[in-house]
Amino acid sequence: MTTETLILDARWPDCTLTAYIHEPYAELNIPVRRAMIVCPGGGYEFLSDRESEPVALQYFAAGLNAFVLRYSVKDGAAAYAPLRQAALAVKYVREHAEQYHVDPAYVFISGFSAGGHVAASLCTMWKDPAVLSEMGDAPAGVQKPTAGVLCYPVITGGPFAHRGSIVRVSAGQDGTPDELIDRWSLEKHVDGDTCPAFIWHTCNDTCVPIQNTLLYASAMAAAGVPFEYHVYPDGVHGLALADSETSIGRADLEIPVVAAWIKDAIRYCKQFKA
Repeated sequence: MTTETLILDARWPDCTLTAYIHEPYAELNIPVRRAMIVCPGGGYEFLSDRESEPVALQYFAAGLNAFVLRYSVKDGAAAYAPLRQAALAVKYVREHAEQYHVDPAYVFISGFSAGGHVAASLCTMWKDPAVLSEMGDAPAGVQKPTAGVLCYPVITGGPFAHRGSIVRVSAGQDGTPDELIDRWSLEKHVDGDTCPAFIWHTCNDTCVPIQNTLLYASAMAAAGVPFEYHVYPDGVHGLALADSETSIGRADLEIPVVAAWIKDAIRYCKQFKA
């Protein structure tokens, strides 16, 4: 395995992309692999280590080349920064596909909680002027993920919002409060160009209510965008892998039935046809 960490853009020295890359051994005869970019959660206040490398290594172990995007948080999350950074991450992986032995047709993005908001933002808003302004003369659509893997994501700014995340990501932007809520309510941006998605949530999440993913899935269905949606009956917010690797000794963070999500997500990514 080759690993490296780089700064995507000098404007954001706190934003890094860490790569976990399979060596292209001739004996294995796997010249290129699919790629997954992981966006940890943390309410745009911090970045969860539990939702970072442990998750990326699961994708790596399954044969994907994996990346962790540590996007800007706190005051740094203003001015569309996390969305811009996610777009630059997808663009970077595609533009360096030969270096990283990646099939550029298969660059997925995953996110947890607020990181799910980052990932879903790019899946829905990849044509937004704030994103296009970062693309320069790159080929059209280079920043569009192949599909998203959204794990108990923040989606809406409406009645079921994780208010802290929406306040952080909309800070310093022009517009009325209602306009900002609509701007960052991603179910309102779903259209026929939205990326397909694998989505999972727990029914009794009290931090980011399940209505977030219900709204998103409903909007995708209305737009004719394919998705796979798993709802588990029980589980607190922030389960990560829901196993002993990420449970930090807490019984409520270790739920075997929920831990199956990662195998399903890997299957989704490996079988997905672009």
